[in-house]
Amino acid sequence: MIKKILLTLTIFLYAQGNEIELSGTVISDNEKVITSRNMGFIKNVYVVEGSFVKKGQLLYEIDSSSIDSKKQEALLNLEIQQNKLDNIQTNYNRYKRLYAQDLVPKYDVEQLELNLLNVKNMISIAKAKLKEVNALYDYSKIKAPNNGLIIKKSIKAGEMALPSVPALILSDLGSLKIKTEISENNLNSIKLGQEVKVNIPSIKLKTLGKISAIIPNINSMTHSFTLKISFNAQDKKVYPGMYSKLYLELYLELEDEK
Repeated sequence: MIKKILLTLTIFLYAQGNEIELSGTVISDNEKVITSRNMGFIKNVYVVEGSFVKKGQLLYEIDSSSIDSKKQEALLNLEIQQNKLDNIQTNYNRYKRLYAQDLVPKYDVEQLELNLLNVKNMISIAKAKLKEVNALYDYSKIKAPNNGLIIKKSIKAGEMALPSVPALILSDLGSLKIKTEISENNLNSIKLGQEVKVNIPSIKLKTLGKISAIIPNINSMTHSFTLKISFNAQDKKVYPGMYSKLYLELYLELEDEK
């Protein structure tokens, strides 16, 4: 007896569905918080909110008077150690000549050799300390890590700069994307890389973009997901914070049974 086997094959197909409109905001995908590495009074601030800056441009400067005293101390210590080295080297050379004539014991020569080695080590330490102090001057001049737009300034001349406390926020205009929210119910109807129609009304930009990231919303009460849309700016001047409209197709899951 031949038994009949019923095979059910479920295939999910993506079919084009309804187009939905979402509101979005232009953001920079590369925003940097600029802070000071050392504490000190702010001497000058060279930018304001809205300033365009280039990589390496001086943003603000911290007073270096406290570093000056450290540098003088390091230089003095290096000079003292160098004088010690010169004196010991002179005595060592003299004792070597006397030892060659059997006029001084070998122990005295060995002690001078040991002192010579110790002072050379102290000079190496003093030079390293001086290099460390000189580096503090670089840290007192805060420069832009990349090209961008200053979108927030929280400092002014005369205030105290504190390590890890935000001073400026730099937005990279070369890494712009559009951020929007989509309902959890529509999550299965979109996909990464999906084409999106983008409209930024304020600059009359109509262009195409793609879904580059789908991120769970940290606020679980909203039941929504964040989308990031990469897009072609078409040489238009686009800035973070601009309002945009997005149009994307929802793809329906169709079940086909055989």
